Amino acid sequence: METAKQIKDGFAEGFIFRAGVWKPRTSPYTFQGVGEEGLAWLKEVKERFGVPVATEVATPEHVEKALAAGIDYLWIGARSSANPLAVQAIADSICDLRFEISNLKGVLIKNPVNADAALWLGNIERLEKTGVPVIAVHRGCNHQPCWKMAHEVRLVRPDIPMLLDPSHMSGDAAQVPTLMGKIEELGLNGAMIEVHCDPEHALSDKKQQITPAYLIDTLDPIACRMRVVSVFSTTESPEELHWLRAEIDELDERLWDTIAARMDVSRRIGEWKKAHGVAPLQPERYQEKSEELRVKSEELGLAQDFVKHIWDLIHEESLKQQE
Repeated sequence: METAKQIKDGFAEGFIFRAGVWKPRTSPYTFQGVGEEGLAWLKEVKERFGVPVATEVATPEHVEKALAAGIDYLWIGARSSANPLAVQAIADSICDLRFEISNLKGVLIKNPVNADAALWLGNIERLEKTGVPVIAVHRGCNHQPCWKMAHEVRLVRPDIPMLLDPSHMSGDAAQVPTLMGKIEELGLNGAMIEVHCDPEHALSDKKQQITPAYLIDTLDPIACRMRVVSVFSTTESPEELHWLRAEIDELDERLWDTIAARMDVSRRIGEWKKAHGVAPLQPERYQEKSEELRVKSEELGLAQDFVKHIWDLIHEESLKQQE
């Protein structure tokens, strides 16, 4: 209630207040949400502050209880989105409860935990058959953006509003403002942001939560322009160049992470070699890998000199790491 009050004081309108009462977590020993009891709290937020409310659903039972409580928006999380059978069961439940969904304003579907554009699109189509407006939410994968996947979905379904979830995408509250800048750059329709009046004492995801004051003061005017109310308005197509550059940035980030991980393995190999009296440089293996890369470069359509140059640089640094 305190979080809702502070947000309401900062934004008179133009936002949806969401809270997950059922929390699908990786470990059964972590906080799983308060359950059905929390629906009454959301209903109180709706009545007291006059804002639409949303909660996550993962089963048909969740759908039934949420609709009975007057929830305005349902959202389907990344774990559920990875299972098309679960999404279909939720969609079927919405259809079965048509008489109760006159006030249901929309269903938000996050991308699957894995970067699978086809699965995300399939989930959108399953939910569209309910007749309820569908909103896509790009939350990334493993606390990293998946711009290529989001780009593919955006190209196929530019008619479906897409929100950015910078909180889950980064897993770090400090990175939220930077990621928010991508909303305008890519022509997205809004943001789903983790906000808590006291993040330090939050029962889950506290590292990625910002305070209402931070949302209002630091992210304004970005947050004001990107209010979720704009989801249903028509927007111009995003600049293709920005999307392609986002894909390049994503690939570069993974490239450097992969190189760093390789050097870590090289250091461990160096430790083993020292312990067993093996020289760092093994000429036969170097020649073997060089030949493999020569063939690989042809398969990939890359210049052999280019591939050989990169390989030599990586190999040289790996030897240094083994010293």
